[in-house]
Amino acid sequence: MTSSAPHLYQASTRTDLVDWGVQPDALDGASHSTGKLVHKGPNNQPESGIWVCTPGHWRLSIPRDELCHFVAGRATYRSDVGEVIEVAAGTVVMFPAGWTGECAVHETMRNVYMLA
Repeated sequence: MTSSAPHLYQASTRTDLVDWGVQPDALDGASHSTGKLVHKGPNNQPESGIWVCTPGHWRLSIPRDELCHFVAGRATYRSDVGEVIEVAAGTVVMFPAGWTGECAVHETMRNVYMLA
């Protein structure tokens, strides 16, 4: 049965995640991602789910507006214009489409995200 409101229980602790592979554009380390989709609309818009990533450092370019609620771990995002955003459990970040920079994951992080 399909739900009228797609949802996942235990988003901060569930373990039935899918292997999404290594992060592309690595600068240091080999960050590995897993995740679980909550919903993917037509043409993948919108998309929402859970994303888990192990430590490492890579280049990042955000293609669409993305809201992230970090529920575990620790990371540093550094924009190409020099802004530094430290994230930890409880942090919410709205990355606008076109945001570019680097991500350094210090402790395996988990976030619940929505791409517009």
